[in-house]
Amino acid sequence: MDTVVLNLDPIVHLTDEQFYQLCMANKDLNLELNAQGELIIVPPVGGESGNQEAGLITDLEIWNRQTKLGIVFSSSTIFRLPNGANRSPDAAWVKLSRWKALTLEERKKFPPLTPDFIIELRSQSHRLKPLQDKMEEYIENGLRLGWLINPQEQQVEIYRKGLPVQVIQMPVLLSGEEVLPGFQLQV
Repeated sequence: MDTVVLNLDPIVHLTDEQFYQLCMANKDLNLELNAQGELIIVPPVGGESGNQEAGLITDLEIWNRQTKLGIVFSSSTIFRLPNGANRSPDAAWVKLSRWKALTLEERKKFPPLTPDFIIELRSQSHRLKPLQDKMEEYIENGLRLGWLINPQEQQVEIYRKGLPVQVIQMPVLLSGEEVLPGFQLQV
């Protein structure tokens, strides 16, 4: 199944609250909303990708429990980006001080912030270009570090604020750099 993109903008412009209510009314669907007002229906992933994603989140969470520097989020979390997009990375991390700056209401719904760090894992059902565009969108909205893991091409694309994308071959030991001090991931 491919990603489905519906252009709702000529008919209706969804507010943040309307998009939230749409997601709550359709909990079986993975929905995103881009900055242009297009509703994106993201297909589910298969067992291999789901297992890989769980491993990535687990490694990030173990590091975070040891450092207590932030909060880890799964692919079920939607973030409201400054450009108006509502996006859901496969794994995300937000610095604790930024999370605590949100109100309880903002934490309960879709947090209005860009994560400090994200991982996107390309599954068999994802085309590469839309994922690369999504990574660029995160960077443009304040992401500090992001990894696009592409098992199909045995590559990892590293996105850093203010720097060109770095493409490296797998296997590789990735570093969380100054964003996630001491975090390493063997891919």
